[in-house]
Amino acid sequence: MLVHGVSWNSDSPALRFQDCTESTDVALAQGSALGLRVLPGLWCLGHTKVHGPGDRTHVPCRSGSPAERGTQCGACFARDDSRLMHDFHRGGSVPAGLRAYLMQPHWLYVATFANGVSKVGTASAPRKWHRLAEQGAVHASYVAHADDGRVVRVLEDLVTLDAGLVQQVRSAAKAAALVEPRSGVELQSINRSQAAKVRELLGGLVMTGFTVVEEEWKRPVLADRLCSARPPGAIRHPYPATFDDGGHGLRIQSMSGAIALASLPDSSGAEIEGSFVADLGGLKGRKVEFGDHITEIPVLQDSLF
Repeated sequence: MLVHGVSWNSDSPALRFQDCTESTDVALAQGSALGLRVLPGLWCLGHTKVHGPGDRTHVPCRSGSPAERGTQCGACFARDDSRLMHDFHRGGSVPAGLRAYLMQPHWLYVATFANGVSKVGTASAPRKWHRLAEQGAVHASYVAHADDGRVVRVLEDLVTLDAGLVQQVRSAAKAAALVEPRSGVELQSINRSQAAKVRELLGGLVMTGFTVVEEEWKRPVLADRLCSARPPGAIRHPYPATFDDGGHGLRIQSMSGAIALASLPDSSGAEIEGSFVADLGGLKGRKVEFGDHITEIPVLQDSLF
């Protein structure tokens, strides 16, 4: 089965797979077990055709090719509608379905992660909450409601240029920060401060087509344990393997975006001491087989963690 990544629906995440033309979701609820073996290689996930707001089709890779650009082969990358949306506000040409999607209302947000880094981003109206859940934000605030996707992307670029907020935070940085997250009070304060600066900037613009808003995003309950500073005496390690091959066995404790806080069983079924922060996003584009697999645990030295 080919892994398409972690998706969030309501307050619950799932690992999404594609087997031929059928898609399957495996729930990543608290206490659920995930055992799989990763096969060698990184494979194309196909491409997306956008028909309008809330209407899109996933097209599997025709040739089952290895990935060449991210998680796509060259041919699927060229056919993918979603790659065109980032230049739409600069006058780029887009298909009619993608144009209809982009012309619906959008939200501008400021998200803050466990290391205190904040970014600016956008979400279409139907994905207002889900976008931030999948991003793995610890705290986030909505700062503007735009008439359409062109306006919101102009605002996003202005915030990056004038307020210095990045538009992307690498998943590896998010995972590393969640091993020792900063305190919730501190992160909330950082987010509120950055959001206030952005609102002040937006309030001084002469352009139209948007409204400055003041609204905080509600983080999923399942993310609370992972996003909170670890209690005294609790042990938290980076996950000791990569998801490019071999067997893996985890029991989910908490999830933030695609990142899990998990316990790991040994060969006898007993759990290794401590919890482990694992970026399940590393499974995207991998072919896997389910089974009673375990993660090979090296000797953990406190000085290394």
